[in-house]
Amino acid sequence: MSSRDSTRSSVRTAIDEHVDRLAERLVAVSHSIHANPELCFAEHHAHDLLTSVLRDMGLAVEPRAWGVDTAFEARAGSRGPEVAVLLEYDALPGIGHGCGHNVIAAAGLGAGLAAAALADELGGRVRIMGTPAEEGGGGKVLMARNGAFDGLDAAMMVHPADADLLRMDSLAIQAVDVLYHGKEAHASAAPWEGRNALDAAVLGYVNVAALRQHIRPNERVHGIFTEAGEKPNIVPRRAAATWYVRSGSIESLQPLKKRVEACLEGAATACGCGIDMAWEGHSYAEVRDNFVLAGCFAENFADDRAADGRRCGDPRVGGHRVLGSTDMGNVSHLVPSIHPMIKVAPPGTAIHTREFAEHAGGAGGDAAVLLGARVMAATVADLWIDADLRRRVAAEFEAGTSSVDVLA
Repeated sequence: MSSRDSTRSSVRTAIDEHVDRLAERLVAVSHSIHANPELCFAEHHAHDLLTSVLRDMGLAVEPRAWGVDTAFEARAGSRGPEVAVLLEYDALPGIGHGCGHNVIAAAGLGAGLAAAALADELGGRVRIMGTPAEEGGGGKVLMARNGAFDGLDAAMMVHPADADLLRMDSLAIQAVDVLYHGKEAHASAAPWEGRNALDAAVLGYVNVAALRQHIRPNERVHGIFTEAGEKPNIVPRRAAATWYVRSGSIESLQPLKKRVEACLEGAATACGCGIDMAWEGHSYAEVRDNFVLAGCFAENFADDRAADGRRCGDPRVGGHRVLGSTDMGNVSHLVPSIHPMIKVAPPGTAIHTREFAEHAGGAGGDAAVLLGARVMAATVADLWIDADLRRRVAAEFEAGTSSVDVLA
């Protein structure tokens, strides 16, 4: 065995032992967050729970960090390369942790604490970063605008799924709120006096439906009505909708947004109504996976004592795929990053469902917390002790750098 392999083996043993000591507490944290689902920017229970554990473990914690009330940050290590482990903990309306963010939080906590215990010995630094409001709020974008990710050598997190994957197929996304202005009238006595805002909203929906057959395979447009009138015998004077527009990259998202705007504006014109469109103040970029770093994660995953033959599949070469959008994409344009998926549920169990939420709070989620913690901590340690790995990670990142402003 080479000296490098010997060092890695001893480090991996130390990480496993540390996660073992934390295991009961990490699972309890996951269960507590799962049992107390909180929507974006309201994750006060999760924020307070996670920061209290970090303090109990002897780390100085900055609560309400980087200008975001439910964000936090803890650091360990005084010198060397700096790597961030990111924690998410917001839930979904109606279905709680149907995206399994309780697992992300607890796994990230465990990874950060295990790495922190070895930071000074190995000559590295770790940031344990609580990043709220991933489910549409853009918490990481707000933090990044305040410099949260400056100076990092790498960033990572794991995300629950129904399979172990090196990456997800991510799309850039931006949301738009649409308000139609019409004119009320009695729907029976004098309908000609009215201008039907609901008709405008419905025609806008139909226009977008027609658009969908002429967009790229990796583009999506989907929306809901959020206001549709007051009473059937009153011509609706107001109607509202929210739309998500997704595309393969933040660059290709821009022209698709214009096409969607044309669909919605045309409907308003046809119905004699006014329209206000307010694009959300941030967009999510596609994830730029760093495949050198992902390969290191996959190697540590395969070597884990609990892997039992499991491997991180690569969706690029066929097989299982998970499609979605995340503000981790914005981070990945700023610093070399990975966003692998870790299995918590049987194959075919879709995320953002009640069924997935059950698995995230069950045995599959518990196992993923501990596996994710060990593998991420080992990957952080590899970055600290392997200068060639850092060089290759940085070279891949620099080769893919674009001029797109992902914080606009």
